[in-house]
Amino acid sequence: MATPLQDTKKSTSSVNVNELGLDRQLAFDAESVSSDNAALAKLGYKQEFRRAFAPLEVFAFSFSLAGIFPSLATVLIFSLPYGGPVTMVWGWVLCTFFILFEGLALAELASAAPTSGGLYYWTWDLASPRWRKLLAWIVAYTNSLGLIAGFASVEWGLAVQIMAAVTIGTNSAFVPTTAQTFALFVALLIVHGFLSSLATAVIALLQTFYVAINTLLPIAVIIAMPIATPKEFKNTAAYTFGAFTTCAGWPDGFAFVLGLLAPLYVIAGFESSIHMSEEAHNARTAVPWAIVCTVIISSIIGWVANIIFAFCMGTDLDSIIDNPIGQPTATIFFNSFGRNGTLALWSFVVFAQFMVGANTLTVASRQMFAFARDRGLPFSGLIYRMNKRTQTPVNAVWASAFVAFLLGLLVFAGPTTYSAIFTIALAGQYTAFTIPMASRFLGGKKWIPGPFSLGRYGLPVTIVAIVWMAFSMAILAFPARPGPSAESMNYMVVVYCGWIGLCLVYYYFPVYGGARWFHGPQKTLEDVGGIGVRRGSD
Repeated sequence: MATPLQDTKKSTSSVNVNELGLDRQLAFDAESVSSDNAALAKLGYKQEFRRAFAPLEVFAFSFSLAGIFPSLATVLIFSLPYGGPVTMVWGWVLCTFFILFEGLALAELASAAPTSGGLYYWTWDLASPRWRKLLAWIVAYTNSLGLIAGFASVEWGLAVQIMAAVTIGTNSAFVPTTAQTFALFVALLIVHGFLSSLATAVIALLQTFYVAINTLLPIAVIIAMPIATPKEFKNTAAYTFGAFTTCAGWPDGFAFVLGLLAPLYVIAGFESSIHMSEEAHNARTAVPWAIVCTVIISSIIGWVANIIFAFCMGTDLDSIIDNPIGQPTATIFFNSFGRNGTLALWSFVVFAQFMVGANTLTVASRQMFAFARDRGLPFSGLIYRMNKRTQTPVNAVWASAFVAFLLGLLVFAGPTTYSAIFTIALAGQYTAFTIPMASRFLGGKKWIPGPFSLGRYGLPVTIVAIVWMAFSMAILAFPARPGPSAESMNYMVVVYCGWIGLCLVYYYFPVYGGARWFHGPQKTLEDVGGIGVRRGSD
């Protein structure tokens, strides 16, 4: 099955389906089919989404999903106990430098073959014929898990942020229970389910508003916080850029490494534009640049915000972490802006996080739709349905929300267990990133780049990205404190290995396993006479 990954010498005005491994040839007139649709057709898929995302809106979607400031507000707890200011400032620089390598490697792949199925499609196309079916299966399921777990973690973080606002508003008279926070979590799942089911044109239109909020909010905080913070909470430059504090029990060096979890969580979701490829104009250029620009701009804004936090948070980190408000960033705001100022500012943080949740579910649903289109999911026939009115995969939206609900039930097992929701999101995504990156160079297929190309630097960039992701996954597996008990253990490895195990059992299960019926990407092209063409080869 040849694709633009192997052959771009052919004219883009027609598509030779024999080049895709099909038995028939279908010609597509360039005058009647846009270049984006022709590129998608060359991958074997008909155009089912409405291409309503302009290039700027593709970036806005990716940048808004990263949600730099609300995400930072959610995960500051991962840097405060593990090095404090040094980790917040210099750990951020180190981590985001290597994350950029991930973005560059993915951008090059996205430019060559822009499709909603992205990662598992590339794996199928580039891996060796002997292993591509199994590898594509693993990538599809880990990518789906990572996206849905990411959505669940965003929703839980949003629920905690809202409850923190209530606690501040009641002067700590109200402290939410886990059950109350979970009820809010479920309500948010439902609201976002309806929002992500809207027409593509509406979702695209919202991105301009989303990106404005996600840009203006951190700028406002960066300007206002140093002005509003009382003198007793202002730190010196020496403390801001050089103080190392730890209260987690790990040696300093290892505490610094664990503190890198914060930027790992925040600068995530930059690949979201890949799954919106079939809804974007000029996808082969817009999608890769959206990835790279999201990483760079988010990294810069986040770094400056971390400096401001370190400068204005005082030196008593224990009081920030253990405050009854239950949210370290909200506590820092409270110390700087007071009750009313914090509530006003926190409302924008909550709203920005709400927008992140909407976009995260949208991305997860596109991945679910793409894999169901290729008959890889249980109930694929039900999930792979496009709503005729909105031209969006409504069933895939609600299927994603339901799986997020199931993952959310982990909160009742305790804080160390539900923290696995955060870590499994990254572990799943890094697995899904690594396999197609490696397959590009190890699969033996000829590589033909798209408009965005790293040239001879593609291999070293990919090697750095893969090594960094392997290192990051090791960090994700460690407990918060040394010598953990059963209650404080990090169960990411258990959840992750359990998921991989279920994938393999489902794949190799006798008679009904995916090894018997999963055949990779399924062609959905139709000729002018309406004869459906479907094909997947081992």
